[in-house]
Amino acid sequence: MKKLSIFTITSALHDAEKIAVETRRFLGGISIPFDFMADDYASFPSAEFPIIYVRTGGTENEFLKLFDGGIFDNGRVVYLLASNVDNSLAASMEILSFLRMNGREGEIIHGSPERINSRLAQLLSPSNVRLGVIGQPSDWLISSGADYTKLAGRGVELVDIPIDELIENYQNSLRDEPDVPRAFVVAEKNKQCEEYVEGAIRIYNSLKIIVEKYGLSGFTLRCFDLLTSIRNTGCLALAMFNSEGKVAACEGDIPAMLTMMTAYKVTGVFGFQANPSRIDVDRGEVVFAHCTVPLNLVERFSLDTHFESGIGVGIRGALPLGEVTIFKVAADMERVFTAEGRIEENLRESNLCRTQIRVKLDNPAVAIDYFLTNPIGNHHIILPGHVADKLKSYFQS
Repeated sequence: MKKLSIFTITSALHDAEKIAVETRRFLGGISIPFDFMADDYASFPSAEFPIIYVRTGGTENEFLKLFDGGIFDNGRVVYLLASNVDNSLAASMEILSFLRMNGREGEIIHGSPERINSRLAQLLSPSNVRLGVIGQPSDWLISSGADYTKLAGRGVELVDIPIDELIENYQNSLRDEPDVPRAFVVAEKNKQCEEYVEGAIRIYNSLKIIVEKYGLSGFTLRCFDLLTSIRNTGCLALAMFNSEGKVAACEGDIPAMLTMMTAYKVTGVFGFQANPSRIDVDRGEVVFAHCTVPLNLVERFSLDTHFESGIGVGIRGALPLGEVTIFKVAADMERVFTAEGRIEENLRESNLCRTQIRVKLDNPAVAIDYFLTNPIGNHHIILPGHVADKLKSYFQS
């Protein structure tokens, strides 16, 4: 666990003795060991996990002096601790607004002792999930980057891994015969993709080496680069990893990976990462499609080529008809979207990615109010069942 250091800012207008009593009471409710640094900020930049206890209102200019003094120049998230009295929260909100206006990330830790201790424990614990970014987000995902430092504060460590490492593993694998699972030997196949199945399994094995080497709980893969480098796709490999309990997202999409990981924590499944491909506003329906889907989510599947390129191996899966939840988390994990609906039909259209579903929204207004007005990027995650309340509760805890 990281070492917690608590610094303070206080208005000179408040009674010092009264504030000292309140400080002992408030900090006495923190069960996690900490060093109390008071207003001595000399060690703030080097502290492992510093936090500022805003003891009173009227402290905004005191914070401004600290800010101008450069103690926050290391780029870390600024955490503010606020009590229920002496305008502590009001001042903290003004300070956080100032930080945001100046392009800095921050958070106010406030509430019951139980909530404060829970949030501190989460922040101080070593990263509880390590996720790989193999390659970088695809060039068209212009809104899908992420703040690595902020995510580390939320218990998510992102590790950049050059895609050349995957390609090297693949080239090395050509020395040996791959062990192709029987399910893919006997699976129904489009004849055009048969020649690519062995290579698709090699990609899976090559990714497995990376997952084990870096101790990953999952990854997102800049998969389109494989089309030109080794003339194959990662669709089959991603389907297998997601079925085996390792999150595997497409196209280097970090928010999609975070959404899938969150979904797994709450529901036990990663979900179907898909493009909204067509929206019927009048009927409140959305068609979602992608060339990979977790094999444990489908009733049956066949192998086809990858849609855009016509090469490699894509998955054409049939998801069970019935209730689903559409889910997406923003890159900073602060904005969350959920909508419930029902899969009405599995489609087989020639001009879309191979796995295709038509979802009727429970709330048709979402089609315009969210998807066509204020979406969180492109990819969304489709989960079985109506689980929106569970997902919302997770972010409120």
